[in-house]
This record gives sequence, C-alpha cells and structure tokens, in this order.
Amino acid sequence: MKILVINSGSSSIKFQLLDMEEERVLASGLVERIGEASGLLATKFNPDTEQQQVVKLEQQIADHRQGMLAAIALLTDADQGIIKDASEIGAIGHRVVHGGEDFHQPTVISKEVLEAITANIPLAPLHNPANLDGITVAMDLFPAVPQVAVFDTAFHQSMPPHAYMYALPHAYYTEDRVRRYGFHGTSHKFVATETAKMLGKPLGECNLITIHLGNGCSMTAVENGVSVDTSLGMTPLEGLVMGTRSGDVDPAIHTFLHRNKGMSLDDIDEVLNKESGLKGLCGMNDMRDIHDAIAQGDERAKLALEVQTYRNKKYIGAYMAVLGRVDGLVFTAGIGENDPDVRALSLKGLEAFGVKIDARLNDQRVKEPLQISSADSTIPVLVIPTNEELAIARETLAIVQG
Repeated sequence: MKILVINSGSSSIKFQLLDMEEERVLASGLVERIGEASGLLATKFNPDTEQQQVVKLEQQIADHRQGMLAAIALLTDADQGIIKDASEIGAIGHRVVHGGEDFHQPTVISKEVLEAITANIPLAPLHNPANLDGITVAMDLFPAVPQVAVFDTAFHQSMPPHAYMYALPHAYYTEDRVRRYGFHGTSHKFVATETAKMLGKPLGECNLITIHLGNGCSMTAVENGVSVDTSLGMTPLEGLVMGTRSGDVDPAIHTFLHRNKGMSLDDIDEVLNKESGLKGLCGMNDMRDIHDAIAQGDERAKLALEVQTYRNKKYIGAYMAVLGRVDGLVFTAGIGENDPDVRALSLKGLEAFGVKIDARLNDQRVKEPLQISSADSTIPVLVIPTNEELAIARETLAIVQG
C-alpha cells in the first residue's frame, strides 16, 4: 500500500509518499510560503538513492487546497513515474499536534474526530487550525481514501495523574484542562520501538529514557513500553533548554517582567518562545554556529552549551529515579543524532550510575541506529535516528488494516 503522510503548518505543507511493502520513501516534499506573493514547491523523488531527482517550482500558492493540488500534480507527473494516478494512494496519515485527553491512539478521521480536534484548538492555537486545514483539503480531494489522525500527544496519555497534574487549583484542570500533555510523542514512540529491537527485548519489557534534541527538545521516561513522564508540559515551552524556547523558568519571572519592564503577557510569551533558549543565552539557536563560536573563544556560546547540557543531565537523573531500572538511554533528532559534544556533556558525571560512552563510537554523526556506550557500561546508550513520517505511515497502515 502507498501511504501519503501530511504535516500541515500555517503557511506550509510537508508531505511524504511511502511504499509500505518495503517501507520505502517514494517522494518527499515541502510546499512553502502559502498565501504569499511567491510560493515554493520542492520535492525529492526517490530520495537517498542513485535515482534521486529534485524538482523545485516557484509559483503563487493561494491556500492549502492549491498547495495540495500542486503537490499531487507533481507526484502524478508522467515524467517522474512515482505514481500514475492519485487513486494509487491507499491511505493518508495526518500529523495533528494536540489531541488533548480525547485521543490515546491514532484514529480514522470522522466528523466527530474533526469536532474534537477543533475543540482542542485553545490548547494548540498555532498548530491545530493548520492541521485541520490540511485534513479538510485532503478529505475534499480524496473522499474515498481513509484518512488517519496521528497525535503528537497520544503517546503521553498513559502518564499517571501524579505525573501530569500541576499543583494548581483543581478547577483549572476540570474546567480549563490545564495539565501536562507532552509532545514529540510520535518520535518518542518510534525510537523506543526501534531501541527495543536493538536490545532484543519486547517493548513492553523495556524501561527507557528517550532524549529528543533538536530546535525543540524533550525527554520521556518510558516504563514497560509506555510513557510515564515527559518534559514538555501543557505547551511545548516547559522542560529542556531549546533553540529559542526557555524551558523551565521560575513562573514568577512573568510578574517580575510585567512590573519592572512594563511587558504585556503577549510580550513575555513571545520572548519565552522565540527569543530565549540558546538564542537568548548567546544570540544563536543553531548548535553548529554555537560550536563555531566556542572555537573562536565566545564565552556566551560556551555558557549556552553548558546550560543546555546541564539541564539535559538533570532530567536524565530525574527520570532514572522515576524508572528505577533503566534498560537504555536513547538520543534522537537533529542535535541528538549529529552532535557528539552535546551527547557527551549531557552524560558527563553519570559514570557512577553505570552510564559510560565510548568516545570513539560517539565521535560521529549517526545515520543508522548505533550503540555508543562502552563495553563496561551497565546502561546501554544508543543513538536512533527518528523518522516521524515513517512512524505516522506505520500507524496509519495499522489502523486501515484493522
């Protein structure tokens, strides 16, 4: 079966077409600058093979419908030979950021599911409306094709109340749904599943700490295959230090900034989400730039690296305490897969807890699953490249095949 995976943003559509018989990517692409004067459609056919072709088209893309039509036209273009007709698409999987407490698993999209996604817009006002745009357009263009929603929050719905509740007046939870939800769930579930395969154990018998480090960062404690705690909270702002997001801060800083600098809540929210994290500490949010600056003697860049990796280590220690027994530590995502220094510094000092890495194995960018711990490490340390599109396609296939 061929499955189309769609991740719709406010002004973009990321898509990937996979042949699930071989779990092979036939094409991947991005529609950008939707609604602007000049849009861009960039597509790779047969990516990462000798037959790879890259096609870029610049044209005005008025809305998500037009963007989807342009993408489908390119996928079915006779010169590319990927698919002859859109009818070859057996199912469509959609990434949806927030499912609230309504969804614990991926689900076939229905009128009731659309209403529930809409009801969760207050919890993800920037993401869920864009996800809905992609879904409604795809349902209109492919009315006979099963459409499946895969939720970023679903994997974390197994957390117990003592992990997801905040110590706030209870009415904020019962009336306003204020609680920890967690995100990056598709990635955490994927790497946990792949780690279990590498360890040769059923996922249901694995206790893991999965560490997703990119521009957005999160960590999850996985006990017997399910999420029991995670660092991102009601929003993707809590927890680890990220590219432009602060992670954990004293909540009273909001009041302090308002009283002493005259900042509005919207101003503070903008700063915490877009001007903080690594960028706030040193002016750069790309770890490659930070390493270059450190090599030139930039002390603020060095501090930014130290703050981020120190926070990572604190959370690893906390989740070791939560789990008691840890069968593996797993790094993933852009920084987690490609930055040996961040991995090493995040684990520095944990040798007494049985965590030891092999410096030679660690000193590389990782493209395939790799164990980087030393022979005498009692806890395996692994790097597993994440693949959220494949994870969504697998979930979609499982749902449509019953």
